[in-house]
Amino acid sequence: MASVGFSIIITFHNQREFIQDALESALSQRNGECEIIAVDDASTDGSADILKQYADKVKVDCLAVNRGACGARNRGAALASGEYLVFLDGDDAFLPWAVEVYQQIAEAKKPAMILALMSWFEGPLPRAQRGDAPREIAVVDYGDYLRRDRAFGHSASAMVIARAAFENVHGWLEGFFPAEDNDMALRLGVSGRTILILSPATILHRAHASNTINSVSSFVPAMKSLLQREKLGCYPGGASRRFERRALIGGMVFHWTKMAAKKGLYGNAIDLQTRSSRMFLTSMSRKFGLLLRGKQPSEIIKMRN
Repeated sequence: MASVGFSIIITFHNQREFIQDALESALSQRNGECEIIAVDDASTDGSADILKQYADKVKVDCLAVNRGACGARNRGAALASGEYLVFLDGDDAFLPWAVEVYQQIAEAKKPAMILALMSWFEGPLPRAQRGDAPREIAVVDYGDYLRRDRAFGHSASAMVIARAAFENVHGWLEGFFPAEDNDMALRLGVSGRTILILSPATILHRAHASNTINSVSSFVPAMKSLLQREKLGCYPGGASRRFERRALIGGMVFHWTKMAAKKGLYGNAIDLQTRSSRMFLTSMSRKFGLLLRGKQPSEIIKMRN
């Protein structure tokens, strides 16, 4: 089969202590047939100096003005030449077989999007051992993202997007943050075949004090924006796909409603629950339907030796 081109796009803002791990994990991919692009989003902590040390191996772009995570990713995508765009946040890292797994899925399925599996870690970067390399890939093959019927940990680092699909939705929505990954997935909702990886994990997702996910209060307005964008018709699929779309959104918003309540942000939790009550009921209705008829079956893709 013809090889499929991949562009790895790594973006940073004031993540000097993590940059080397991210870059080395990209450079250490078992499948070396990919370009690597690193975008420094106007860091002020010396991150750019570290990136420049990799300029002979990596395409480096240091922005003079901070554009935010979405803007930096769009800049990286504009510099990329691959058929597939592989995004990685600067505090995360690839497992050694990540691009090889994506390559085999792309060759077998020609998806518009691959949803990867992440493994959380704290402290030093775990080092994969030779015996850890996967022999097979377990996936679920959906007609498109709106048909997703299993949990997915939304993160830019877990999204591999076909260039054509990415360009059709005009890239990441600049100014929408956090939950920009939820928004991107929804905008790609009917773009075509979507592959969810059940195993192996391909991304090491770092837990640290500055994780955006720790700022629950910032996700409350983001979820409100997500609800508003759905009501304004910003997401594709029209009336015929409304049930699926709103079931997914209801699940997203309910997750952050629970998180707000756990943090003692009861007013925010009640507000979100009130705004999303119909979509939450839609989500519950869809889950009940899945219990009755079953989920989309998984399948196995054998790894090449």
